[in-house]
Amino acid sequence: MSRLASLRPSITSPLSSVLRPVQTRGYHITMSLSTKLKPAARVSNQKQDVWSIINEAAAASPKQPIINMGQGFFGYNPPKFILDAAKEALDRVECNQYSPTKGRPRLTKAIADAYSPHWGRQINPNTEVTITTGANEGMLSAFMAFIEPGDEVIIFEPFFDQYISNIEMPGGKIVYVPLQPPADGAVRTSSAAEWTLDIEQLERAITPKTKMIVINTPHNPVGKVFSKDELQKIADLCVKNEIIILSDEVYDRLYYVPFTRIATLSPEVERLTITVGSAGKNFYATGWRVGWLLGPEHLIKYVSAAHTRICYSSVSPLQEACAVGFEQAEAQGFWDETIKDMKAKMDRFNTVWDELGLPYSEPEGGYFVLVNMAKVKLPEDYPFPPHVSSRPRDFKLAWFLIQEVGVAAIPPTEFYTDENAHLAEDYIRFAVCKEDAVLEGAKERLRGLKKYMS
Repeated sequence: MSRLASLRPSITSPLSSVLRPVQTRGYHITMSLSTKLKPAARVSNQKQDVWSIINEAAAASPKQPIINMGQGFFGYNPPKFILDAAKEALDRVECNQYSPTKGRPRLTKAIADAYSPHWGRQINPNTEVTITTGANEGMLSAFMAFIEPGDEVIIFEPFFDQYISNIEMPGGKIVYVPLQPPADGAVRTSSAAEWTLDIEQLERAITPKTKMIVINTPHNPVGKVFSKDELQKIADLCVKNEIIILSDEVYDRLYYVPFTRIATLSPEVERLTITVGSAGKNFYATGWRVGWLLGPEHLIKYVSAAHTRICYSSVSPLQEACAVGFEQAEAQGFWDETIKDMKAKMDRFNTVWDELGLPYSEPEGGYFVLVNMAKVKLPEDYPFPPHVSSRPRDFKLAWFLIQEVGVAAIPPTEFYTDENAHLAEDYIRFAVCKEDAVLEGAKERLRGLKKYMS
C-alpha cells in the first residue's frame, strides 16, 4: 500500500460535513471538511448571485459574441489628460509607495476644492475628506465605524446589492422601504421621478434602534434623482431622530435634472451626513477603485479609523491621477461634456424601445435605464435551468435575452427582498455607458424581440 493510500482512514473524520475528492500527484484522496472549516453564513448561505448567472448564460448562448449591456463598466477610456497624469505618476518614486491612510494630500485638497462651491463653504481636506479603495470600501468603512450588532439601517428598494453584506458584516439589521414604481409603468414610458417614496411608510420604519439611513441619488438602477423636497422630508426625519445619513452619490456628475446634495440642505442635516463619491464613475475608470467620503470631522474621523483597519491605504498613482482630474476638469469642460455625452447615449439607445412599443423609465441621472417587458411573452416550454426558473420573471427575461437575442442585461429583482420583488419582475436594467457602435449593435439585436411580443 502506498504512503498516500495509507493516509486515507486518518483524514476521514466523524465530524465531516462535506466530502470532496482532491487530486494530489495522481492520487485521489477523500478530503473531509470538519465543522471547524465550515464557512461563515455571510458567505455560504447566499443564493447564486446575478453576475454569475448572467455570465453562465452568456457562455452558453449561441449568439456570440454577446453584447454586454449588463454590468455598469465603461466601454471607453478616461480622458487623455487623466490617463497622462496616471502615466506620469508611475514615474515618481513617492507615487509608487504607501499613501497616507486618509489619502494623498493633493487628492483630498482637490476634492475639497471641487465640492466646496456646492457646500457653500470651504471643506477642510485634512478633517472632512477621506480617500477609500473605491466607494464600496468607503461605505463598508462607514458601516464598520458606526454599526453595532442589532443597530438598524434603513435602505430603499431597489438597492445596490453590496449594501446588504456591508451592513450585515458588523451585525446591522436591515429595514427595507420600497420605492413605488408608477402603477401604469407596463403601458407607458414614464419618468424615473415617478418611482416614489412613501414618507409615512419611512417614518413608520424608524425605531429607537435606527442608526443610519442610506440614500442613493442619482439612483441605481432606477435613474431617479431625489428632488429637493423629497430629500428635505427624509432629512427632517433624520434630524428629528438623530439618524446618520449615508448619501451614496457616486453618479453625482451624471444628472439631467436639477440635482441637490442632501448635505447642503442645512447645517443640521450636514452634521449627520456622510457623502460618498467615486472616481471610477466620475472619470470612466471603474477599475481604478478610488473613492472618497465627505462629512463633518466628528463622523469622518471614525470612518477613516475603520478604513485604516480594512485596507490602510489606496492605490497611490491613481490617487494622483484623480487629483489632476479634479484640478483640470472644469477648465477642460469635462463635467459638462460627460453629462452631454451620457444623455446622448441614453437618448440614442432608448429609441429602440420607442420602435418596439416597450415602455421604459426615463432616467434623470446615471447611466442605467429600466425597461418594462411585460409585453414580451416567454414561450411556456422554454428550457430554463432550475436556478433560473425558480427566480422571478425578470431572471427568465434576462436569460432569454442572452440566449435568443444575444444581449446581456440585469434583472433588477436581484436588488429587492423576496417580499417586494413583484414590483420589478417585468423590468430589465440596461447600462448605456458603451461606445455608440455597441449601442447600435444592441439595438439591432433587440429588434428581434418583435416576434415574441403580444
